[in-house]
Amino acid sequence: MKILVSNDDGYLAPGIQALADALASIADITVVAPDSNRSGSSNSLTLDRPLTVYRAANGFYSINGTPSDCVHVALTGILDFRPDLIVSGINQGQNMGDDTLYSGTVAAATEGFLFGIPAIAFSQVAHGWAHLDAAARAARDIIQRGFDELPRPYLLNVNIPNLPYENLNRIVATRLGKRHESEKVIRTADPHGREIFWIGPAGAAKDAGEGTDFHATAQGCISVTPLQIDLTHGAQLAMLRKGLA
Repeated sequence: MKILVSNDDGYLAPGIQALADALASIADITVVAPDSNRSGSSNSLTLDRPLTVYRAANGFYSINGTPSDCVHVALTGILDFRPDLIVSGINQGQNMGDDTLYSGTVAAATEGFLFGIPAIAFSQVAHGWAHLDAAARAARDIIQRGFDELPRPYLLNVNIPNLPYENLNRIVATRLGKRHESEKVIRTADPHGREIFWIGPAGAAKDAGEGTDFHATAQGCISVTPLQIDLTHGAQLAMLRKGLA
């Protein structure tokens, strides 16, 4: 099996190194990742400047662009083969509920999915990289499952609690939960006294009931959510057609 690995924390992040190391025993690994942290970049592509590709001492490719850039350039310009799987992560911090819309980790996997390749995004629930070795081992376990019951390509979003491997509960299929709206921006000033704004914290969980990713990870389970890209609102489409008739 040939796997393309990317992330949004940058090619030097502990999460991507742990993931690549864990998968090296089961597949041929190629890593193409941003040259710096690009968290929250969502599915953006860089169209206003050229991109540069460097080969780091550890063999990883780094690109001065977004996670989507990395997968796009890898598939259309770097690799001379088509990967069997795209894997993104391991992200430092959860990508659950509404977070998936902003996540660069999920975006890297999504870019592979848009090319017709199965893709999985992996995140740890909490920041700090605690028990990263367990998360990497769990990621390898999940990849080895194969998901033969799913049509190709599939797009999966996985969130792993920061627990020792032996304390991780079962792997469960979940839906995305929902958050309350984000907190207000943080207003401050730069060293020159000019007003600046920092994006505030994400809102607390609003829908964290049984069956959601929030609920599963709170129980120590590994959450696996299948994602889709079609944003068409089917019910409103029917109403709109009726109104425009």
